[in-house]
Amino acid sequence: MCGLSGFCDFSRQSDDIILKKMTDVLAHRGPDDKGYDLFDLSSCMIGLGHRRLSILDLSELGRQPMHSQDNHCHIIFNGEIYNYIDIQQKLIKQFHQPFRSQSDTEVILNAYCHWGIDAIQQFRGMFAFVILDENRQKLILCRDRTGVKPLYYYWKNGCFMFSSELKSFHEHPAFSKNINPYGVNAYLKWGYIPAPHTIFDHTYKLTPGHYLEVDLNNQSIREIKYWDPVDSYVLPTLDISFDEAIQELEQRFISAFKYRMIADVPVGVFLSGGYDSTTVAAILQHHLSAPIKTFTIGFHEDTFNEAPQAKAIAHFLECDHTEYICTPNDALEIIPLLPEIFDEPFGDSSAIPTILVSRMAREKVTVALSADGGDELFSGYTKYQTALKMWSIIQQISPNMRSHFKKILNVVPFQKIQKMLSAYNLNTRVQKIQQMLQKNNIIDYMNITSQLLSDNDIDSILIDNCGRYSTAFDDPHDLFQKTDLINAMLAIDYQTYLPDDIMMKVDRATMSVSLEGREPLLDHHILEFVARLPGSFKYSRGTSKRLLKVIAHKYCPKHLLDRPKKGFSVPIDRWFKKELKTYFLHYLNEDTLKKQGIFNEKYIISLRNRYLTGYPENVAKLWQLLMFQMWMERWIGY
Repeated sequence: MCGLSGFCDFSRQSDDIILKKMTDVLAHRGPDDKGYDLFDLSSCMIGLGHRRLSILDLSELGRQPMHSQDNHCHIIFNGEIYNYIDIQQKLIKQFHQPFRSQSDTEVILNAYCHWGIDAIQQFRGMFAFVILDENRQKLILCRDRTGVKPLYYYWKNGCFMFSSELKSFHEHPAFSKNINPYGVNAYLKWGYIPAPHTIFDHTYKLTPGHYLEVDLNNQSIREIKYWDPVDSYVLPTLDISFDEAIQELEQRFISAFKYRMIADVPVGVFLSGGYDSTTVAAILQHHLSAPIKTFTIGFHEDTFNEAPQAKAIAHFLECDHTEYICTPNDALEIIPLLPEIFDEPFGDSSAIPTILVSRMAREKVTVALSADGGDELFSGYTKYQTALKMWSIIQQISPNMRSHFKKILNVVPFQKIQKMLSAYNLNTRVQKIQQMLQKNNIIDYMNITSQLLSDNDIDSILIDNCGRYSTAFDDPHDLFQKTDLINAMLAIDYQTYLPDDIMMKVDRATMSVSLEGREPLLDHHILEFVARLPGSFKYSRGTSKRLLKVIAHKYCPKHLLDRPKKGFSVPIDRWFKKELKTYFLHYLNEDTLKKQGIFNEKYIISLRNRYLTGYPENVAKLWQLLMFQMWMERWIGY
């Protein structure tokens, strides 16, 4: 796992000093080695920078940038190609290709030299890489299918930049850090900004499953899709039984999990005690002789604490287990670091325990497997169930009646009722119902259920709400007409929440301590199979993750697993009324908000004061605003 950065400057104003600054700000991603190369081409100046975290072939032969033998192709790479040995053997057999190292970087480079960009279809792993092809006069950026590894780019006034993190761009004098108002709207709505968009103008995330081709001769940019989860979801449903699906899925699990144990350094597993992480740990431990190292974060607050269950499961599986109990003091120490670690506004408070568990794991291992993706693959989130319930109710109401209900809801004083009855977040919930009354697509229902802030909330918070980005939530594939309700929602979440929230969180948290995070459930062979199974195999009659649970119970007793889902969250509601109260008072203050000119300061101050005086307001709204304000202070200056 590494960090990459660089530029393609058609104005030729960039140099090696800028390249080193852009690269070295990513030292946390790769503390083991570094490399910088400058290419003075006829059309532009190109810089390739790399920081290395050594996982495969720890020798200097794995150093990057890496160059092909004819020296006309050059690569910088972040990630892992788990089947690199298989591809290497193909290259040796078909082309008698010699290899200097045992690194997957060299395999990618040689595969590209022989097969072109189509080589990516053979890659099984997580990756973001940049290849300079001097013969074709192309610069190619590529990101893995699910977006496990990040890749950003910036394009303005003849200066094209790219990096694993936005912070590299701040080191280049050509970077114009103008905040995009559509990005602010997206952040307030979801707590993250969906790809390909970012918080800045002229700055983008490369969409997962895509590659970008920069033509060095005519300065054109072309983005090409090479993989899309929707393509699997819209294929005909497989005609197999539930038991047959279990057998096939378990074999795909075993294959994907084993691949992700390949490393020349110690490997561990994040274990929450839920079905996803238990399945990963249990299958791996079943096929290994030595105890797997597992790591868990817990809390003193019982509502959030899964550490005892994780410990019991680790004991049953005979893992080498370590746990840590997160306290408000831990949060006090980590919160000031969040704007630096997440250099784009990021509203998921579970970043705190993710950073803590990454720190703990890094003391014993260099690679940690995380079981993210199980909810998006097997319908684990309650939001899917909520969307289905609302769908079944509202679809039975005639359009005329819906219009009447909406008008009635408009005049009822829910804000006052919320305070009088101490009804948590009632006003926003009602606003979401009003939105649903106007929709006829299950994806819209899931989207509205997923949003922290309603459209009315955002209108109240922003001084000038310019509108919103078009995203995968807008369902350009017309999924609703091509698959069942469950699968339609899962397909959209796989393109939005999974890469732009969950993967962002895990990548930044692990990389902040130079730990490589791997995602065994996100092997594309798993998605391509699961997507073609009926939604009822995943959720039916109140039971979620049906397929996954049957497999998990083969390896671990049901009584250790069968309990209400808690999720990986933190008790911020209690913390910010007590130990962390000063954060809201300091960062959500009227003078700063007024100076920025983005938010309606009176509305936010009112929201803050209602929460601090015991009003049943959703603290996550304030957390989201706090994270934005702290990000503004770090990266914009106020």
